[in-house]
Amino acid sequence: MMSWNARFTTVVVLLAGTAFFLQARVRSPFVPSRISLGSFPVQLRNWAGSDVPIPNEILKALGPGEFLQRRYVDEQTPQPAVDLYLAYLPNEHSLFRHLPQDCLVGSGWTSLESGTTMLQFPGETAFEANRYLIERGTDRQLVVFWYWAHGRRVASDGWVNLYLVFDSLRLNRSDNALIRLNTLLRPEEKPEEAEQRLLSFAGLMNPLLNGYIPR
Repeated sequence: MMSWNARFTTVVVLLAGTAFFLQARVRSPFVPSRISLGSFPVQLRNWAGSDVPIPNEILKALGPGEFLQRRYVDEQTPQPAVDLYLAYLPNEHSLFRHLPQDCLVGSGWTSLESGTTMLQFPGETAFEANRYLIERGTDRQLVVFWYWAHGRRVASDGWVNLYLVFDSLRLNRSDNALIRLNTLLRPEEKPEEAEQRLLSFAGLMNPLLNGYIPR
């Protein structure tokens, strides 16, 4: 008997296929103007960033889109760096085919904890984001990521794909994005302490995103 998740995924795929087929026959998708991810600020207050090149083979696997991977170091307070990954996918390649949790496993990381956490930025509605504690050898990292679909922030890839189906019909848009933050844990550091570091950094980054990822 098919599980609820399997039924949900099947419905999403069928709706997506129908919507994109109809959209392709009727009109060209609307692609909003935005600022290139490459010009995202390198300096965020006391955090200084440096780009981390994405290997060509990974870029080919990701497909068309724009991707930014950058490491930020706090120049005032000694603490582990924060890695920022932004991915923006245009209309014609709107569904994520490489989920972050799968990429982590493929890179040799093992999940110690997985779940969600609530994020809220000043003046905005709280939302759920994915939260993973991962391990590789003696290293531990905390990872927080969420999907972005036209002003909506969601943890579930299934829900973001469903939103895109309806928005492709309603708004003639199916562009979307992924925002991921991760940081190494010190040897005796608790995950909750690392999460506060990520949330503090996210508070600096969030007000800038609208120009790079259209609502």
